[in-house]
Amino acid sequence: MPNNRPLTPDELQAFGAELDQLRQHTVATLGERDARYIRRIRSSVRLTELAGRIMLFAGFFPPTFILGVVLLGISKIVNNMELGHNVMHGQFDFMHDPEFAGNTYEWNHACPADFWRYTHNYEHHTYTNILGKDKDLGYGLVRLFPEQRWQPGFLLQPLYALLLAILFQYGVAIQHLKMNRLFNGKMGKAEFGERFRPFLRKLGQVSARDYLIFPLLAGPHCVAVLCGNLLANLIRNLWTWVIIFCGHFTKDAEVFPQSVLENESRAHWYLRQLRGSSNLKGSKLFHILSGNLSHQIEHHLFPDIPANRYAEMAIAVRRICAKYGQHYNTGRFSVQFGSVLWRIFRYALPNFGATQPSRPQPA
Repeated sequence: MPNNRPLTPDELQAFGAELDQLRQHTVATLGERDARYIRRIRSSVRLTELAGRIMLFAGFFPPTFILGVVLLGISKIVNNMELGHNVMHGQFDFMHDPEFAGNTYEWNHACPADFWRYTHNYEHHTYTNILGKDKDLGYGLVRLFPEQRWQPGFLLQPLYALLLAILFQYGVAIQHLKMNRLFNGKMGKAEFGERFRPFLRKLGQVSARDYLIFPLLAGPHCVAVLCGNLLANLIRNLWTWVIIFCGHFTKDAEVFPQSVLENESRAHWYLRQLRGSSNLKGSKLFHILSGNLSHQIEHHLFPDIPANRYAEMAIAVRRICAKYGQHYNTGRFSVQFGSVLWRIFRYALPNFGATQPSRPQPA
């Protein structure tokens, strides 16, 4: 594990104060630059989707079909990650533009936006990497830390992880349904029905669009359009899964016991976000395609700050971490993803020897 210097109470408060100051400075400078950025992202999503769909209408002709799949896949990635995910965090509420209002925005995704706002914006960002509280720790399917209790079913988790990656947009929607509560009798059928109806309605909308309406509009090339849409959704799902897992489950990422919530100050919360997150190095295009979740540390520290600011904020965050002796978890994509795969295969097996003790509280 990374060597983080223990902080005294005064150092911890100073650490939190410096991050608060960085946040306040950034908020004070938000304006037209950021509004222009998100509008350009929206336009790029529309243009790449239009270009991709037009090319798919040409049928299975190799150059246009392949390029059409790639463009449509990119459009879906940017739509969900740099546009939808960030807008729903309220990052652009300062614009007072109803189109970019975080509490009403709806994205082109099988997971209803209200589901995501609760399971991701509230549950995950409040209880980041806390065992038993953060349901994103393996999404209930994958064991990624030795502190998680092993069960024989985890032996098949490489397969579960692959299926989750392929069907990721459906997996995060089903997560909100909390079906385990229905099966163990803690949720009634009426309550489950209330949760299930919005999912079924949204699933019907996105499925009809990609797998019925556009294929029918393509006439004789309906099969090519259907296959192209399937492949574009697959590209989006796989990429989203990889980026999210690389942001949370790399070699140096930590988990915490629920006791960290006792009297947790904002400075403690900052420290937990830092130690449970992972960054990825890459180009500006790479950061956009990742929804700037390649700056997962900054996103966890400042989830409602426009993501286009994370790259410049990362310089200051890294300096603050060095000042207080805290590990800043960043690395090449290949290295970080390799460590994620190692976790998936290693922790499919039980712990050997003595069980590792729970890691200490953040401070």
